[in-house]
Amino acid sequence: MRLYVNISTILFLALFSCSGKGDDATPYISMPTPPVDKGWSFESAAFWQDEFNYTGKPDSTKWGYDVGGSGWGNNELQYYTNSANNASVAGGKLSITLRKEDFGGRSYTSARLVTRDKFDFLYGRVEIKAKLPGGKGTWPALWTLPTDYAYGNWPSSGEFDIMEHVGYDPNVIHVSAHTEKYNFKLNNGKTGIRTIDNVTTQYHLYRMDWTPYSIKGYVDDVLLLEYVNDGSGSTEWPFDKRFHLLFNIAFGGDWGGAHGLDTNIFPATMDVDYVRYYKMIDK
Repeated sequence: MRLYVNISTILFLALFSCSGKGDDATPYISMPTPPVDKGWSFESAAFWQDEFNYTGKPDSTKWGYDVGGSGWGNNELQYYTNSANNASVAGGKLSITLRKEDFGGRSYTSARLVTRDKFDFLYGRVEIKAKLPGGKGTWPALWTLPTDYAYGNWPSSGEFDIMEHVGYDPNVIHVSAHTEKYNFKLNNGKTGIRTIDNVTTQYHLYRMDWTPYSIKGYVDDVLLLEYVNDGSGSTEWPFDKRFHLLFNIAFGGDWGGAHGLDTNIFPATMDVDYVRYYKMIDK
């Protein structure tokens, strides 16, 4: 009589008997390994930039617009337009201007410039030299969002705020990272805060350094936040896909309007002297 044993059965038995402990054996599960900080650096010459050394509307090869007055998820009061009345370049600077005027069913207009599908980047250094608007209710931001939302809608695919400021808390700069696990709606967002004199009357340098190991946010070369990749996956580190830049001024909303509005501040303007992007040097 011929004895026939299926090879898959042999492999199955071998797998579960190799420990010599039978049913009491604990299977080995490999844990994710956090990335190693390789000390990445950045190129000295900008790969992409806008020095705003022209006159007119923002360069259409570099900038697009988010347009509308939907509240933008934060109950904001402005209508974002693509008008030169709200975003223009002259005198070596970009000016984003918040105005009190009726448009699109809203009482205020502003602009939200984006580099989406014109300049998207994965890792690197971003430098932005800007002077911020003042006044209770203003909410300017220099920030980034994912271009492809590979891990799902906000906040699953991430957000990094290079600079946020609310007018009711003058001169206080916020740098923040938002992910599925850590975000402001869970009240556990990762944020660095610094008080700086004269943010509405003088230019300051806002910077992001992004590598596979971490994202760092600086103001005037002082580190405010380092958000580190712990290797646990996209719920904590969705920052391995391409992102783009956004510059805007919101008015009111859940944060900007939390302490009321000053309706005598208009027009309120954020001026940007330059924005520069430097590639990461891989190792």
